[in-house]
Amino acid sequence: MKKIWQTCKAYPIAIVFFVFLMGFSVLYALWPKRAHSELENRDLAQKPAFSIASVVSKQNPWMVQYEAYVKDQIAFRDGWIDLKSYAEAALLKTENNDVYYGEDGYLFKQLLGVDESRFARNVTALANLCERHPGMVDVMIVPSASLVLKDKLPANAPGLDENAHLDEIYAAAQAAGGNPYDMREVLGAHADEYIYYRTDHHWTAQGAWYAYEAWAGANGLPLFDRSAVPAVTVDGFYGTNYSRARKPGIQPDTITYYDLPNTLSVEDNAGGEVTWETGPMYEYSDFETRDKYRAFLRGNNAYSVLEGNGEGSILVVKDSYANSFIPYLVENYAQIGIVDLRYTVEKVDSFIQRGGYDKVLVLYSFSTFAEDTNFASRAGVAG
Repeated sequence: MKKIWQTCKAYPIAIVFFVFLMGFSVLYALWPKRAHSELENRDLAQKPAFSIASVVSKQNPWMVQYEAYVKDQIAFRDGWIDLKSYAEAALLKTENNDVYYGEDGYLFKQLLGVDESRFARNVTALANLCERHPGMVDVMIVPSASLVLKDKLPANAPGLDENAHLDEIYAAAQAAGGNPYDMREVLGAHADEYIYYRTDHHWTAQGAWYAYEAWAGANGLPLFDRSAVPAVTVDGFYGTNYSRARKPGIQPDTITYYDLPNTLSVEDNAGGEVTWETGPMYEYSDFETRDKYRAFLRGNNAYSVLEGNGEGSILVVKDSYANSFIPYLVENYAQIGIVDLRYTVEKVDSFIQRGGYDKVLVLYSFSTFAEDTNFASRAGVAG
């Protein structure tokens, strides 16, 4: 016992470190593992299965997967995230975890660059889609909040030349027989209004309305009558940018939606058998969760069909930005097809054929269009 005491006196730091390491290891082993983080609004890495093949694999080897698992499942993870955010704010930093702290409580996703080869493939695929269906394809790539609200960014904040990339997209679409709808000027004219969420990367229902108003007017369509439908507001929305940056004292967002009776049918082909789930266009219970934006169109689904009040049909090829835009289309079309290419292997042409659609609207946020790994293979070729 005396020998142990003398050893502890001789190496106190080593002993403390050893006790800390063992205690933390036991805590980590006993700490409940989670599948999803409400705070970060994402799925957490799970323990990877061990195999010799996974260890020697050059693509996502086992050690990389295990490192991600350990990071995601560390004890008190939410508390560590909060502590880092408080420290960043106390040091008066203007960026945390790839999110800029802007003026008026706005948080902007940092966009320093894109995979240029992937972007080029997506632009080519879009042009090919327009060429296969001349005059039928409308293109609306929504500019990011950091472009439209650039005056709220920190001074000299670096960023991608988004304007040049948007110019390239619209030029390619127009040259291929598509109909480009550039919303930079439309949204810029309302930059002092609540057109993007402060804590989230999406535009608000008001921002989507201004884009819809311009698009419908250009197409000679009657406007959705917002005064005839009850507008419902949901407070306490903290979006994806807040989940990443967690700046203290940020005011939560308010979500507005129009409570429409139109039905939405979502296709499910799990197991090879196609079934349809028909219900409201909103998942009302999601308005009570942290990820409130997910309530629009009952989330992102591979293929769904919304029943409208107008005539004809339209297929919207989209990311989640379109989810708060599409409800306005019930005024204009009898059938609104909705396809998210991130969740299907089926080609756009196949959806056009089986739905007999009169028009196609490609509606993406700029960042998703630039980064999408599925658009080129799903939209760029006939199928």
